[in-house]
Amino acid sequence: MEFTAATIAGFLNGEIEGNPDIKVNTIAKIEEGQPGALSFLANPKYEHYIYETKSSIVLVNKSFVPSANIEATLIKVENSYEAFASLLRLVDQARPRKKGIHATAIIETTAKIGSDVFIGPFTYVGENCIIGDGCSIYPHVYIGDNTKLGKNCTVNPGVKIYHDCIIGESCIIHAGTVIGSDGFGFAPQSESEFMKIPQLGNVVLEDHVEIGANVAIDRATMGSTIIRKGVKLDNLIQIGHNVEVGENTVMAGQTGIAGSTKVGKNCMFGGQVGLAGHIKIANGTKIGAQGGILGDVKEENTAIIGSPAIEVKQFLRSSVIFKKLPEMKIKIDSLEKEIESLKKK
Repeated sequence: MEFTAATIAGFLNGEIEGNPDIKVNTIAKIEEGQPGALSFLANPKYEHYIYETKSSIVLVNKSFVPSANIEATLIKVENSYEAFASLLRLVDQARPRKKGIHATAIIETTAKIGSDVFIGPFTYVGENCIIGDGCSIYPHVYIGDNTKLGKNCTVNPGVKIYHDCIIGESCIIHAGTVIGSDGFGFAPQSESEFMKIPQLGNVVLEDHVEIGANVAIDRATMGSTIIRKGVKLDNLIQIGHNVEVGENTVMAGQTGIAGSTKVGKNCMFGGQVGLAGHIKIANGTKIGAQGGILGDVKEENTAIIGSPAIEVKQFLRSSVIFKKLPEMKIKIDSLEKEIESLKKK
């Protein structure tokens, strides 16, 4: 697809500086720009690239003031990163959608399939399932009995959704993810034996949730494991049984949350964050990468880091001390020797 600067500026309510008729047909990083490409500049660290980029059009913030000549046509917008994301969504939506039900798909007779649905090869849809209008279900997906998918969901190849789960509208589930597998519930019977506790609940994903690749979300022992509206989970995340994740919370890869923990809304977790079970995380909590949380976070909108995690400023002050520990140890040993010498005198 090909767009002019004038068309793009009109869509974004942007201001053009340069040639309004110049055309682009691809996108590129600003440092890898080429003729016919659209790029954006949001981070000031990358400003030097805008003076040498070969991209034809660059989105910039309205506050941007160049310090040298720029060959590319600029489109000034309120937020160049958000504007670029809007364009990517437009291009993605313009792609042709697959439609129809493949001959090799197995759909039980009691399942209800909405209109304008795509179901790919070797997919299984179980008894009493409901697949909403406009859903796209790609090859080798398994959807267990009594599971419901809302309208306009995308379920990518190899996803497994166990029985009785509920998926809201406009959800995206990426390849290899498992939703509704048994929670990790075992009762000790002796020093070396454990009895499996049946996991009789389900998983509920509310609307506009996106789940990355190879994520595991366990079903509840009783009740539901709940992923609230607007949550975004990266790849390789583990959500334990009976966990609740609040609205619009985002988590980076390899995060793990133990059973029955309640995470507030608008939280942000870095990669490899680990949460113990049966704790509560306040709304707006930000946890740095590899943060380990052993107890409740009660104060809203706090930023913590470390394992066990502590408040960010406290961690940074502590990290300065960590680096000095070897020389501090030498000084302490020397002082102890001096004290012992003084005692003998």
